[in-house]
Amino acid sequence: MNMLIAFSGDALFFLQGGGSGVVTFLPLIFIFGIFYFLIIRPQQKKQRLAQKEREEMLGALKSGDKVVTSGGLYGTIVAVKETTVQLRIAQSVSVEVLRTAIAGPQGSEIKEVEVAK
Repeated sequence: MNMLIAFSGDALFFLQGGGSGVVTFLPLIFIFGIFYFLIIRPQQKKQRLAQKEREEMLGALKSGDKVVTSGGLYGTIVAVKETTVQLRIAQSVSVEVLRTAIAGPQGSEIKEVEVAK
């Protein structure tokens, strides 16, 4: 019963216009500040670094590099153009893909598949 009275007293205090709007939202602003500096800002730095590394990797592509596309194709770069690269995905099969479709270099665990004779 006392809790109900205390709650209704607090509600009555705010309904009567008591307390400043800034003071009311101060804890919320403080929590947002903590989240910004502990979670959002470090994540933005990681994203910028990852994007910079990806742009460097795409800029350094050259013929003979073994890569994987975002679609899952494994291939060797045959020719590099301004916005595209030509991949050899089989012995006499080449495809042209956008540079941005390159997910990264082939991992060392991927071995060259031998051609069936």
